[in-house]
Amino acid sequence: MKKAIILLITVGLFSSCEKFLDTESFDKKNTGNFPVNVADANSMLTGIYSSLSAAISNVQNTHFYMAELASDDRFGGGGENDKDMQGLDHLMNTQPDRFLTFWTARYQGIFRANTAIETLDQVQGWTNEAQKNQVLGEVYFLRALYYFELSQMFGEVPLVLSTEVTNIPKNPADETYAQIAEDLKNAISLMPSTPYSTVASGHATKWAAEALMARVFLFYTGYYKKADLPLASGGAVSKAQVIQWLDDCIKNSGHDLASDFRNLWPYSNKFTKADYKYAKDNNLNYEGEGNKEAVFAVKFGTLADWGDSYMLGYTNQYNLHFGLRSNNGLAGTFPFGQGWGAGPVNTNLWNEWRQAEPNDIRRTGSIINVATDVESYIFGADNQMEETGFWQKKYISITAYDPETKALLPSYAILANAAQADMQLGHTQDLVLIRFADVLLMHSELSETATNLNRVRARVNLPAISYSLAALKKERRWELAFEGLRYFDLMRWQDAGSALANQEGVDIKNKGIDTKMRGFGGGYKARFDATGGFWPIPSSQIALSEGVLIQNKGWGDPSNEFPGW
Repeated sequence: MKKAIILLITVGLFSSCEKFLDTESFDKKNTGNFPVNVADANSMLTGIYSSLSAAISNVQNTHFYMAELASDDRFGGGGENDKDMQGLDHLMNTQPDRFLTFWTARYQGIFRANTAIETLDQVQGWTNEAQKNQVLGEVYFLRALYYFELSQMFGEVPLVLSTEVTNIPKNPADETYAQIAEDLKNAISLMPSTPYSTVASGHATKWAAEALMARVFLFYTGYYKKADLPLASGGAVSKAQVIQWLDDCIKNSGHDLASDFRNLWPYSNKFTKADYKYAKDNNLNYEGEGNKEAVFAVKFGTLADWGDSYMLGYTNQYNLHFGLRSNNGLAGTFPFGQGWGAGPVNTNLWNEWRQAEPNDIRRTGSIINVATDVESYIFGADNQMEETGFWQKKYISITAYDPETKALLPSYAILANAAQADMQLGHTQDLVLIRFADVLLMHSELSETATNLNRVRARVNLPAISYSLAALKKERRWELAFEGLRYFDLMRWQDAGSALANQEGVDIKNKGIDTKMRGFGGGYKARFDATGGFWPIPSSQIALSEGVLIQNKGWGDPSNEFPGW
């Protein structure tokens, strides 16, 4: 069965498509005997959610990781042999199937969502219609999210809306975005208008669907230069409609801003705070996972191990990858722990932020300056590349001292969540994909009003300002730094080529030796112009499609391969 989509769905709900299509199974679940009750429906939904974190077992090839390292505010980093990290920063390839695990996980989730949409009507025993609608609404939300991430990564992708086995080409972006909008409109209409706290933590809500609709609208209309977002059923979603949905989310969701911006990040947790002067001096108190500002997040746990059931997707591997390389990440850099050294922060961000908003507490609340924020730091540790002396504080290994033994633990979560005492498996911090501050800023951008922009500024004691797009762009850069949004903001604002090119010439250290950041493959702007900001479809999928899938522009040539420093 040499077809691209077939490869993806065989790892879906059923063990193999041949067995499912050709035989009647009496001892395994299939659409003839599953789902039949509410427990089955919830099991299906759990399977769709599991695709969220499945890709994180190969974290350096995910949507969020790419968006962070490819943005202008971070470099690739890692060691001298970590071409995967540096290649992302330079918009260049490093392996034929670079994003295969992400592609597979997202289409796996889509297949499972399609299965649920086709079969949930046969479920009996719902407590009421609202219970069924909540489950179905979550399914539509997740399918929309998965297609949106694929579309932001690859541009045009195959649009698969049923469980029928097919081999299809890429659909035009207009068609995919129309289906994303249709799914989100369904999710908004299905899920109840109850406060977010009435829904289980980690599950999608009507409010998350309204917020995601705004994000989709802004990216599609900005990048593709359109006025409205099409709907698969006909018609379109207008800017005015999106503003109404955001108004609804802001007024009725129960979400709100945390009292202190710095309480959103684990360095303010009570176990670390005891020994962390910055947290003590500012009386910080971590809001924790599932806090009121998290509109939608990927959940992690403590179940990963190194045996047969090993699956890094259970733990937050971003914290590990963005941690400090060996010889740093110990007592001298407390509370910032060890990892693989990906994503050094561009010095330009620190300097431009300080000049624009010298009193903004978010700068020191988001960025580590090794010259002032840690006791000791070793440049060039473990052959660190593209090093600046600045690191981000939002998703990074956060250590703590055991209160009894005084030993330095690789993660505060060992104390807070009974996580494993392992530097690679001890991270449980949620990956927040949609934050309420983003909802407020999207509303300001769409309505071209300053009220909600100034609400975000007021939290960090900054004065109110008048609305302008330039001011909005700066506010998004400061507030949402290192949250996977900057790269796509640059794309939709048509600013990416010039902003990415500004990385060239920045002072860095490679293995402790002073040098300058430079572009490869013709430079940052040339690579962005050649690719449009999108990434290569896994080559194995193109081969399996027997010519049906076509590689994206700007890829597939030896000149697109990152040669290394």
